[in-house]
Parts: sequence; C-alpha cells; structure tokens
Amino acid sequence: MFSLSELQAQVSAFREKLLEATEHTNRALELLDEARQTIVEAYDQARPWVPEEIAVAEERLRADLQRLIAAGELIDGYRSRL
Repeated sequence: MFSLSELQAQVSAFREKLLEATEHTNRALELLDEARQTIVEAYDQARPWVPEEIAVAEERLRADLQRLIAAGELIDGYRSRL
C-alpha cells in the first residue's frame, strides 16, 4: 500500500505524462495543418484537393486531445482531494 506522499508523487508523475501526451497531440495537429496548407498551396486551385485522411486524422487527434484534457481534469480533482 502506498503512503499519501507516495500516492501524491505517483499522481503527479502521471499528470506530467498526461501533459506530455497533450503537447504531442497539439504538435501533431499543428503538423496536420501545415500538411494541409502545403497541399493546398501546391495545387493552387480554386477548390484544392486535400486527402480525406488528413481530416480523419485531425478529427481523431482532436477527440484524443479532449480525452486527455478530461483525464487531466479528473487527475487534478483527485490530486486536490488527497
């Protein structure tokens, strides 16, 4: 069984990893946006073509980001009650 200080340390470590995952997800969204812009500029058309996989990837990353944020809020609430 963990002592309170050990439990707090474990929760803090988990929260840091969660923040790291959130930062990586945000960077992935930035890179997808850059890819979309590059494709649009390369085609330079009135109706540019963008692979549908980019939209699907963005949608999934945004959903992942929301789950990470929600998990972070839960961890913060749990940590404040310790």
